[in-house]
Amino acid sequence: LGAGGQDGLSPRQAPPGSADAAGEPDWVTAFVQKKEERDMVDRLKEEQIRRKKREERLEKIRHNVQLKYVAKRKEDEAKRLLQLSKEALSQGAGEGVLDELDHNEEELILAEYESDDEKKVGSGLEEDDDDLEEEHVTKIYYCSRTHSQLSQFVREVQKSPFGKDTRLVSLGSRQNLCVNEEVRRLGALQLINDRCMEMQKNKHEKKSDEENEGKKRRVSRTVCPFYSYEQMQFLRDEVLVEVKDIEQLVSLGRETKACPYYGSRFAIPAAQLVVLPYQMLLHEPTRNAAGIKLKDQVVIIDEAHNLIDTITCIHSAEVSGFQLCCAHSQLSQYMERYRKRLKAKNLMYIKQILYLLERFVAMLGGNVNQNPGCQAVSQTGTVLKSINDFLFQSQIDNINLFKVQRYCEKSLISRKLFGFVERYGGPASAVKTNKENQKLAGLQNFLLTLQQGSDKEGTPQSPPVEAEHDHLRTASPLMQIEGFLSALTNANQDGRVILNRQGTVGQSSLKFLLLNPAVHFAKVVEECRAVIIAGGTMQPVADFREQLLCSAGVDPARVVEFSCGHVIPAENILPIILCSGPSNQQLEFTYQTRDLPQMMDETGRILCNLCNVIPGGVVCFFPSYEYEQQVYGHWEKTGLLSRLAAKKKVFQEPKKANQVEQVLVEYAKCIKRCSQTGGPMTGALLLSVVGGKMSEGINFSDDLGRCVIMVGMPYPNIKSPELQEKMTWLDKTMPRAAGQAPSRVLIENLCMKAVNQSIGRAIRHQKDFASILLLDHRYARPAIFNKLPQWIRERTQVKPAFGSAFAELRKFHRGKLDAL
Repeated sequence: LGAGGQDGLSPRQAPPGSADAAGEPDWVTAFVQKKEERDMVDRLKEEQIRRKKREERLEKIRHNVQLKYVAKRKEDEAKRLLQLSKEALSQGAGEGVLDELDHNEEELILAEYESDDEKKVGSGLEEDDDDLEEEHVTKIYYCSRTHSQLSQFVREVQKSPFGKDTRLVSLGSRQNLCVNEEVRRLGALQLINDRCMEMQKNKHEKKSDEENEGKKRRVSRTVCPFYSYEQMQFLRDEVLVEVKDIEQLVSLGRETKACPYYGSRFAIPAAQLVVLPYQMLLHEPTRNAAGIKLKDQVVIIDEAHNLIDTITCIHSAEVSGFQLCCAHSQLSQYMERYRKRLKAKNLMYIKQILYLLERFVAMLGGNVNQNPGCQAVSQTGTVLKSINDFLFQSQIDNINLFKVQRYCEKSLISRKLFGFVERYGGPASAVKTNKENQKLAGLQNFLLTLQQGSDKEGTPQSPPVEAEHDHLRTASPLMQIEGFLSALTNANQDGRVILNRQGTVGQSSLKFLLLNPAVHFAKVVEECRAVIIAGGTMQPVADFREQLLCSAGVDPARVVEFSCGHVIPAENILPIILCSGPSNQQLEFTYQTRDLPQMMDETGRILCNLCNVIPGGVVCFFPSYEYEQQVYGHWEKTGLLSRLAAKKKVFQEPKKANQVEQVLVEYAKCIKRCSQTGGPMTGALLLSVVGGKMSEGINFSDDLGRCVIMVGMPYPNIKSPELQEKMTWLDKTMPRAAGQAPSRVLIENLCMKAVNQSIGRAIRHQKDFASILLLDHRYARPAIFNKLPQWIRERTQVKPAFGSAFAELRKFHRGKLDAL
């Protein structure tokens, strides 16, 4: 425990009265050693006592939870009967009508804002409880991409030998966990978040009003019946006793009248395993709000092949000219309506936001007071600027964006504005003719002219989105703008602002692009004891090492790479790189050659030959939707499509997400029917797109995917301004690897990650088998070939001619059919 003493003696061995190397007497050194030992023993005893108390509490919960649940149910029933009796007594009184109107109006007023004091907002629970301060036990945070993947993982934990003894908590967004139907009906996540926060705030204000009964009575505000301390504590205990996935957690919340969103968070400190979507862990404000503490914990990020893109997307933001103009109009009308009711701080911040909106629209070449759909942009095109240049040129460098952003978060202004527009601004709203409401006609008329302007121009004001997002886009654009303001607070060197001027001001947009994802990942790797980045197909891994870990300041010695083979035997997979087709046409699907008729004909001939010998389903991936449609149309004209349809029913991947399930069901039904009935048709052919709905998360196991075909190499669009800026940034900040520029490595890695994800759709379990065909001679180049997954690469054959490749494929599939 100490440094070596003089003459090779330890301090304990030194003669009495001697001094150590630091000049300290031996008795001082011995005293310090003993004190450190006593302190360590005391700490271990305290930890042991805490652990024992925690285990005793959990054991008590296990014994009493059923009894507690029965008592709670009886109590809820009594409350319900009491409420029904009160309602019966008050029926027909006709009271409260005026109060209800006042209540609706009152909810739209912003509360007084204190920016300088920044009081710490507590958990919002009125009761004090030692459990809220409970120390976090050592735990594993397991993250994945979607809630369905997390549910699969939880089910595996439930089936495992550790299922009964593991304290597991599933976290999710309010959109997935909220059980208040009034809030759920809002649909959009941001609206649900804001409404939930507002109802919490109403509860605190209601409590303070009750404490001051002597003062003037204020109107009651809506509070959430599920946000109850006692009910959520009960739900927390249930969660810690038995492993539950998201669906079971929601059912329990409805049954016990407790909020699963907050109840699950209360269980985090005592949990051993926390399961959550990785967006929640990677976004620091969300992480802090959820009470997630990473210090000395273990983080596992599964399905991490697109981790860099995810971090970039989370911290990037885009707003259209239409949204900016609409937000300015709504906020102006709101300020005029409630000017006399708003405190000075609120008015100051609202005016700052209005000024920001004016300057943003001016940067797009427009004016906020005119219809964005009718304002033509004089200089169209895309311009990239650094954050500082954008702030200076838009003349907003004198505004503290950090304070404005904090104000937007704390004041819930977007929610108030949405409620205001919902009540007064929508075309369907009935605006009364009294003097006050006549002042609001401007907002309603302006929104109507925006919609009419869009129709007259014949072009949408912003990119088309799913129908459920239309209401959010038109009614509450300020929410999107808040994200853009937050993005502008990044460091100047870590991002760029893209001005995209197209046609009209409404169609133009401002976009923040994050260039350095490591700046937001650094805190995760700094705080955690260990971070495991895992996935079924992670190659090539250089991006993770260079762009995420090394750039975040991680010591290279701390980074350990592990890769293992596949569970299937070598003879169950046949990967082939095909360099030329049946007519000896070299296969090279570059932007210059892939549109040639002979290339599309050659692709069709390859598929016709393969469909003759491959049973079940064949999945063919194209680089883009546009190219897939082009090839499909060409085959229709030449008759190749009818030849394909004679052997396999042809399906196309839909563009709309809600149609994917239907196509997959029909595809599977066709393959099953053909295998049972026999006949000339042997299965189905699915034409898919790399990076589309079928290239991730879909399992083409067994007969659903006996062969996967990759047409060409899906390189990203190198002309994209965002990609060009990313390439320039990498060349400036990253070292050259094996003589290659970092930008070139990025392009190849993006391409091969997409390829590896797509071809991995076929082999899904130990007894599965499939062939993989890569149609492009460039796959045989060493730099590309080495970026295939190891378990595929070591079994891949390069075939210069189609004849030998066809013979191998026929032999492989016939052998497998005979074995079956």
